[in-house]
Amino acid sequence: MTTRTVDTTEELAAFLRSRRERLDPERLGLPAHRRARRTPGLRREEVAELAGVSTDYVVRLEQGRGLRPSAEVLAALARALCLEPGERDYLFDLAGHRRPGTTGGPSAGAAPSLARLVGDLSPLPAVLMDHRYDLLAWNPEMARLLPDFDAVPPERRNAMWLCLLHPPMRGFYADREQVLRDGIAHLRAAWAAHPEDRELSGLIAEFATQDEDFARLWSEREVGVNGRGRKLLRHPVAGAITVDFEVLLPLQDPELRLLVYRAADEESRASLDRLCAR
Repeated sequence: MTTRTVDTTEELAAFLRSRRERLDPERLGLPAHRRARRTPGLRREEVAELAGVSTDYVVRLEQGRGLRPSAEVLAALARALCLEPGERDYLFDLAGHRRPGTTGGPSAGAAPSLARLVGDLSPLPAVLMDHRYDLLAWNPEMARLLPDFDAVPPERRNAMWLCLLHPPMRGFYADREQVLRDGIAHLRAAWAAHPEDRELSGLIAEFATQDEDFARLWSEREVGVNGRGRKLLRHPVAGAITVDFEVLLPLQDPELRLLVYRAADEESRASLDRLCAR
């Protein structure tokens, strides 16, 4: 028998409240009210009017009374709350409605062809991860780039664990706050999409109790996908390396993600070449 590890009703209520409270009534062109606003953001009745539902319905949703809104109501709430695409997906997942083009269920692991592809991407550092950020396959260049990666026990080869709890990587990312924020936003989406994944929930609980930064950022309920960007890395041997990254999703295994780094400039390329030639 499977036990759900996510209280989706409670999280749906908290998520709706947090997104309502962040909105600026003036920016939405809502008329000024005579009485002062005692709380930030929109009032429940304003959300109800924008979404075309009753105020009582919004109240019951935010109080976690076990309602299961339809896909149509969710779409209306998403528009009313000005949700980003990733936040909209999160809302649908919490309510038990997977959007078209998405799949459910944890991945069984990396297909052999994908593991071979990671190796074939050399000399570009590459790694294959699942929805928990468990590292399933990596090439030698990525192993050399991650500080003391060879010393990490197999059961701890998880990208978020490395960032949070692997001491040699504490200063690896120049903008650690943003890297954590992006990673947690991805992890929260995975948490809603896999409510029965006890291993994932266990990881989140461990991170929240052992790292104050994780606990703080997790409580902000940010959700999103950042599949492309630039990072400044501080390698203990090679020094500063700037990389551009791409995150690719295999069509037949959309729960997996392939992360590929490319040097962003000639100096970084030379540093990577020296590091990988060791």
